Amino acid sequence: MPDLNNARVLMIATDGFENDELFKPRQALIDAGATVTLASIKIDPIQGEKGGEKADTITPDLPLDNVDTEEFDALVIPGGVGNPDKMRMQERAVQIVEEFMNDDKIVAAICHGPWLLVEADVVDGRTVTSWPSVRTDLENAGADVVDQEVAIDRKLITSRNPDDIPAFNQAIISALAEELAEA
Repeated sequence: MPDLNNARVLMIATDGFENDELFKPRQALIDAGATVTLASIKIDPIQGEKGGEKADTITPDLPLDNVDTEEFDALVIPGGVGNPDKMRMQERAVQIVEEFMNDDKIVAAICHGPWLLVEADVVDGRTVTSWPSVRTDLENAGADVVDQEVAIDRKLITSRNPDDIPAFNQAIISALAEELAEA
């Protein structure tokens, strides 16, 4: 496994995140040596879901308004229906996605997470994947939508669902290792 000791990863999420899509990538990145920071609307604990039922909670490290994207190498957006739907209504969350994309940094979104990419208007001409119900929104935003476990378009990484998490994690870790090697 690559050594990501200097990698700094931002995750953004709020209530309604898909449990495994936050915790499994977060743990894989930590295990690879990355520093992972979770930002949310507020710093109160946020509630995950699994199969439509309440699952684990986690306390964010900082509010969205305190995020300085210059401090991070990559952005990870977990899915869940409620999470990206609420996040796309947060002006700062949308700005964070725009800033990462404009700075040509790694952006990874899984399941319903690409809704936030649509809101930030950053998928036009990009190859992406997502949960099936999000694909029409992606196509309408100009994306080339594919049905595969992970779609990588330069530094934009997307996956469809929790079953794709191992491939999603590997793609993020590989992209970060490549970035660190070039730095």
